[in-house]
Amino acid sequence: KDSAAVWLQKLLLNPHIPLILPQAEIAVMTVTLFPVRLLFAAFMMLLAWPFAFVATVGRSEDAVEPLSWWRWLVDLVLKAIMRAMWFSGGFHWVRVKGRPALPSEAPILTMAPHSSYFDAIPVTMTMASIVMKAESKDIPVWGTLIKFIRPMFVSRSDQDSRRKTVEEIKRRACSDGEWPQIMIFPEGTCTNRSCLIAFKPGAFIPGVPVQPVLLRYPNEMVRINSTPKQGVFKILWLTLCQLHNSVEIEYLPTYTPSEEEKKDPALFANNVRRIMAKALGLRIIDYSFEDCQLAMAKGPLQLPKHTCLLEFGRLVRRLGLKAGVTDEVLHEEASRARELCGSRLDVEGFSQYLNQPMTEAVQDIFSLFEEHGKMDVREYVLALSVVCRPFRYLETIKLAFRVSWEDGAVVEDELAVILKTALGIGDFAVCDLFRAIDCQDKGKITFDDFCRFLENCPDFVEQYHCLSEPIPQPSRGSTSPSVSQPSTNGFCADFSPRDPSTHSKKQN
Repeated sequence: KDSAAVWLQKLLLNPHIPLILPQAEIAVMTVTLFPVRLLFAAFMMLLAWPFAFVATVGRSEDAVEPLSWWRWLVDLVLKAIMRAMWFSGGFHWVRVKGRPALPSEAPILTMAPHSSYFDAIPVTMTMASIVMKAESKDIPVWGTLIKFIRPMFVSRSDQDSRRKTVEEIKRRACSDGEWPQIMIFPEGTCTNRSCLIAFKPGAFIPGVPVQPVLLRYPNEMVRINSTPKQGVFKILWLTLCQLHNSVEIEYLPTYTPSEEEKKDPALFANNVRRIMAKALGLRIIDYSFEDCQLAMAKGPLQLPKHTCLLEFGRLVRRLGLKAGVTDEVLHEEASRARELCGSRLDVEGFSQYLNQPMTEAVQDIFSLFEEHGKMDVREYVLALSVVCRPFRYLETIKLAFRVSWEDGAVVEDELAVILKTALGIGDFAVCDLFRAIDCQDKGKITFDDFCRFLENCPDFVEQYHCLSEPIPQPSRGSTSPSVSQPSTNGFCADFSPRDPSTHSKKQN
């Protein structure tokens, strides 16, 4: 069976069904139909801009205004223009199943699966509000069109932006239908529609009824998946080269949360996801947007296929240990761990360190690090830094050098522990690597020594044959992770999450 990392990368990178549009047809359409469609779509966007600009002039972003007759007319005109734009792109008709709920019945629409930028079709059909990056409003033409639907902007530079966005979602959702409906893609990232990943809780924190909305592209030739391997421009080109593109939107019955679900957004999200997956005929997996980032992070310390850090990330997220983790928090955790330097904790001591009751999840985390019934909590802090800062591997290694040993230098065995933990594996050959870094034969290296070596040899893992464990080969026809148990001292060769149905029962 595929390892967790292999399967997650397949989910993100590979099209669910390969592109089978004939090469000859692509060549002909590229010089005939493609430029015409592209120009007409651009014209439609430019035509829509003045209407959206007039409708947004002087409008408050914080307060809802009564829908005047002229704004209602602008709304109809923009819907017609957007529909003409999609028509020009080959989406000649959109099949709609089910009854869309009114804003007073379901303030929030949860859309899945999220697979491409063409998922904006239902947004332009309903003019529902969405959550977007703050940078989007500054894009010429597009930014004005986005402002018309009164979106909620999230700023990556503002650490408090996510909390403010959740509060704004709650405020609008509890307005008794005064605000437009909010359409949210709870997966938080694009996949290839082969399953549903974990839903982010933002849409479910208000505890109001939601309407699940399913999106399907039953095309015979080009599969519309804007996953990283295909890219935005390639899928745009191939889609516009196809004579007809099918899209189907299905509105499921409104889901009203129970009192227990109102108190537990994760339970609410999981139950809605299960209903949507059943209607789509798809599997569910407990990986999240953050896990996707972790699996896709590049660099000298890119996670190998047999890492168990994905499972570690899932467990700490389940316990709420990732929430609010900043650089300052990680340094505080490192200081606490350094005070315990030389002391190894048993599972009870680790539970007390986390300030968590003794649960199955705590025991599972402990099993990833334990050796002979004990663990070094510094390895936990290092792994936490990796899953919280997947694109900043040097900061993680620097933290490890600082927290682990008094003079900031490490010997060969200690370097092995650091790299094993940072990669989430059980074995890492550092003998030749350490000698290459310790060119002066001092018997220990510093973080600066490691960085200088990294500049000259960024592919040291492959060049020095550091990964001695066999990398599991994908099984032919495999579609989901296998079920296995963690090995001693974690970092097992092939660790995948438990069966989703079993896990959800335990959560419920």
